[in-house]
Amino acid sequence: MSGDSLKSTPFNLKELTAYQDGSIVSKEVLKKETGTVTLFAFDKGQGLSEHTAPFDAMVCVLDGEAEIIISGKSYSVKAGEMIIMPADEPHALKANEPFKMMLVMIRS
Repeated sequence: MSGDSLKSTPFNLKELTAYQDGSIVSKEVLKKETGTVTLFAFDKGQGLSEHTAPFDAMVCVLDGEAEIIISGKSYSVKAGEMIIMPADEPHALKANEPFKMMLVMIRS
């Protein structure tokens, strides 16, 4: 399903991405000038290296658990939980087990 085909149709977030051995899978669900919504599936051991973004980013864990590091502080975020990564603060994440997340970025 593409972003356009999802409009006005109920769907299950967890089912839009599938785990792949040794990989990170992403699917952009919505893309506008003002922000994006992207789904990710991380296999165990996969992650994103430390980086910054010029705007706040919200992570909602859909399945599994992830270690999210914001400005050097580590957080364990589990399915059903979310965390906001503040703009311009270094952040990274690691899959200690397979996990899926929705990333919402709103530009300001």
